[in-house]
Amino acid sequence: MSRKISLLEKGLLGIRIDEVHLLVPGLSLTVLLALAGTRLSEMIGVSLLGFKRSPVSAVIVAIALGMVLRNTVRFPALFEKGWDFSVRKVLRLGIILLGIRLSVLDVFRLGAVGVPIVVMCIAGAIILTGYLARRLALPARLGTLIAVGTSICGVSAIVAAAPAIEAEEEEVCYAIAVITIFGLAATLLYPTLAYHIFRHNAVMSGLFLGTAIHETAQVAGAGMIYADAFASPVGLEVATVAKMVRNVFMAAVIPLMAYLHARETSSPGKRRGPGAAKLFPLFIAGFVAMAVFRSVGDAAVGAGRAAFGLWGPDGWAGLQDLFKNGAAFLLVVALAGVGLKTRFGSFKGLGLKPFLVGLGSAAAVGIISFLTISLLGRWIST
Repeated sequence: MSRKISLLEKGLLGIRIDEVHLLVPGLSLTVLLALAGTRLSEMIGVSLLGFKRSPVSAVIVAIALGMVLRNTVRFPALFEKGWDFSVRKVLRLGIILLGIRLSVLDVFRLGAVGVPIVVMCIAGAIILTGYLARRLALPARLGTLIAVGTSICGVSAIVAAAPAIEAEEEEVCYAIAVITIFGLAATLLYPTLAYHIFRHNAVMSGLFLGTAIHETAQVAGAGMIYADAFASPVGLEVATVAKMVRNVFMAAVIPLMAYLHARETSSPGKRRGPGAAKLFPLFIAGFVAMAVFRSVGDAAVGAGRAAFGLWGPDGWAGLQDLFKNGAAFLLVVALAGVGLKTRFGSFKGLGLKPFLVGLGSAAAVGIISFLTISLLGRWIST
């Protein structure tokens, strides 16, 4: 008679330790797809489109590869446990490590005027996307994923929010596809648009690129286009800082979304609201802890000391890169698993509604960004 799974085994693996070999087939396939997705992303974005850093997320490529395989190849059941492990455990570990990208010091770099602009853009995007999703009767979780992806940092925000609101694999895939399409369009169109609507003002243009485009890589790509086309590196610098400030707010927005979801899904008889575990899941706590770790280390290095008494400037930067690269690859592995668990037939009932919400959301954040920067951006100095 097999023994029961322990709490530690359930938390770390999802299965008993003596069954870990069952993870190998499915997990190996997700790792291979992650490697292929990363390589194809570089080929498309760098070799084909000519960017220094690909604006095409390896995540969306890995998801697409996984979905194509799942819907064309008949896999035996032995692959399922590895896919589940990727989607549940690897995803959470990737989200925890993702916190190393966030430093609260970025907020101070943008100044007293820039931060309110970023906050207004985030809040406006979330509110308007939620409104559009309700008007078009979009599933609440899918609307939430599109909202956080548009308002914060694209794919990273979506994959961080998905387990917190218990989103389905199909909803994650659809939200990432929507964000990627409109983010790429903005990457190519917004640099020239910003240059003209802000009358060649590089600071205001950079702020627009940093607040109106979804993905960090897409913002970097748009900033490089602006800098090369108009000989203005300031535009790229401001866009990058504004995007980093947006990313910092993920630490507050994701727990908020988890709280709202838990409150809405609680049984009607419960009046006290969701418990702490639903409000602040363990992996989100780990994510915030990594952001705090990064911020404390940055503060020490900025003051001329070694981070935690161990790492000088170069060592600290190298450690951050190690965590960032590890987080990025783990998320690609996890989302390859999402693609492998998704069937095309599951999208039939959604139709074009998510893309209409994504289009409206992208337009809304662009308009809010333009209006707030037009009113307040002139007082930002670099």
